[in-house]
Amino acid sequence: MRLVSKLASGLSVMALTAAPVLAEVSIDENLPTYTPTQGVSGSIKSVGSDTMNNVMALWLEGFRVFYPNVQPEIEGKGSSTAPPALIAGTSTFGPMSRAMKSKEIDSFEAKFGYKPTPLSTAIDMLAVYVNKDNPIEGLSLPQVDAIFSKNRKLGAPAEITTWGQLGLTGNWSDKPISLYGRNAASGTYGYFKSVSLGKGDYKDSVKEQAGSSAVVQGVASDMGAIGYSGIGYMTADVRAVPLAAEEGDEFVPAAAEYAYTGDYPLARFLYVYVNAKPGAELDPLRREFIKYIFSKQGQEAVVKDGYFPVTAEVARESLEAVGITPDF
Repeated sequence: MRLVSKLASGLSVMALTAAPVLAEVSIDENLPTYTPTQGVSGSIKSVGSDTMNNVMALWLEGFRVFYPNVQPEIEGKGSSTAPPALIAGTSTFGPMSRAMKSKEIDSFEAKFGYKPTPLSTAIDMLAVYVNKDNPIEGLSLPQVDAIFSKNRKLGAPAEITTWGQLGLTGNWSDKPISLYGRNAASGTYGYFKSVSLGKGDYKDSVKEQAGSSAVVQGVASDMGAIGYSGIGYMTADVRAVPLAAEEGDEFVPAAAEYAYTGDYPLARFLYVYVNAKPGAELDPLRREFIKYIFSKQGQEAVVKDGYFPVTAEVARESLEAVGITPDF
């Protein structure tokens, strides 16, 4: 599949082919309904991805229906803040919209003697947004690269600075393209740089935003704007542009079925990292919260936040990775 060769975030062939092609988002019927147990209490602190702030809040809200004495705290300043917090022991979970980098894994392993464990909790489609009134039909990744990057490592012959260069006419023909993006602490920033820019450098003119919603708000208020953010942040004032991986390929909409088939070129897992010592049992609080994430209720929260649920097969693999034996 095209997507498998494009992604640098760790999506696997199994994960992309395990799910059926769906016209609408639905929860895998093989996932279990969460049922509470005894002895669960304490505090959960989440430090990491801004993209995952809302879904972490929904998971914790649902979890506290069963365990009202659990105290939650969420700090979402970017994926790069997750590894240091896990290493320092100041967070319970580290949500990340990208896979950990080798140096982050090495730093964790140097402290604990084993690697951090990634849990593939949801599927996101990173969208390229334009103002709702922009008529652009679609973009190839080489064109996206020429719009956002200084280097054009995906092969575009020249940089793109106006909408007329992309075929728009009339008032759009000489309208400058205004760029919105995330800051360097963001996993979305790193993922987009790796996949859409071929690891090239962003143009200095990109208006860096601290949060995903701020990117969308910027694009909504700027007629000539383009920006990138998770599909869960889409509003009625912006439009997600269909994308093609290569020049000349068919444009693919940012719709659920194309995330599962691998045809949409900017699909990725959203991870929650955990410090799980191999061979040791998790404490009840972390164990039950992870089980909740991979339950029907947990994946319904994923859909509610605008992302796409994982399959039962992906859920089983994640549970087994932290020593939890799935009962489905």
